[in-house]
Amino acid sequence: MTRLKAMDFDPRVLELFDGYVHGFISRREFLDRAGAYAVGGVTAAALLESLSPDFAAGQRVVEDDARLATSYLEYDSPEGYGTMRGYLAQPAEASGALPGIVVIHENRGLNPHIEDIARRLGLEGYLAFAPDALTPLGGYPGDEDSARALFGDLDRARITEDFVAAVEFLQNHPDCTGNVGCVGFCFGGGVANTLAVRVPDLRAAVPFYGGQPAAVDVPRIQAPLQLHHGGLDERINAGWPAYEAALQANGKAYEEYTYEGANHGFNNDTTPRFDEDAAALAWSRTLEFFARHLS
Repeated sequence: MTRLKAMDFDPRVLELFDGYVHGFISRREFLDRAGAYAVGGVTAAALLESLSPDFAAGQRVVEDDARLATSYLEYDSPEGYGTMRGYLAQPAEASGALPGIVVIHENRGLNPHIEDIARRLGLEGYLAFAPDALTPLGGYPGDEDSARALFGDLDRARITEDFVAAVEFLQNHPDCTGNVGCVGFCFGGGVANTLAVRVPDLRAAVPFYGGQPAAVDVPRIQAPLQLHHGGLDERINAGWPAYEAALQANGKAYEEYTYEGANHGFNNDTTPRFDEDAAALAWSRTLEFFARHLS
């Protein structure tokens, strides 16, 4: 079956889906409102299913790829809050310690797509570690709707501390050089921006369509940034001018790229919002940026 693309959907349906994915409207409200744009015998429920991730279709690196060593590791949540869990991918054969990259998921936890992103980075010669923010609630539950619902029960302040701790965990991993960067998508893009504020020795941060920190926090940023935005992503892009002004006013090193015609989530190749050309260009830029700053 041919996979649908963003252009196959009414833009208003994509806006509704963005609102649903990010918790601004309920599933019921999406179905009720999307029904107005369901034509040709297609139901609102079918629209939602078509927009939902197809992890098998988006997989680039198989789980048992012989070129990689992968494992699930635990690390301590700060201040005695328990144990966190994450997925580690690294080359099966390496001649020494490797630079590390913390991979930060969207607002659904450590799903198969993010594990695949970690494996892609592992094949590029990095120690890629993808924590699961849902660990305190049992971890990624296996489906996106349940994961999204669980996210609302997380303590957002604790999430930040757990990702800060993940950077430190990776920096101190015996297979890591100590040079660690991060990349994040959507919710994870916002966390990547936050880590740039919170971790003075972070070597590089690459937020994909992520929320911006407050201008008052920008002076604390030490890591160079590479930011990726979809041209059609009005919600996230609304915060970029103020962020850029603060970065410039404080003399921070950054690169920003806007991909015209691309939607929020354009790098996620498991959904119709995936933009192959924009994603390929953004990924090549990301790899070049990490090669420059983590070696």
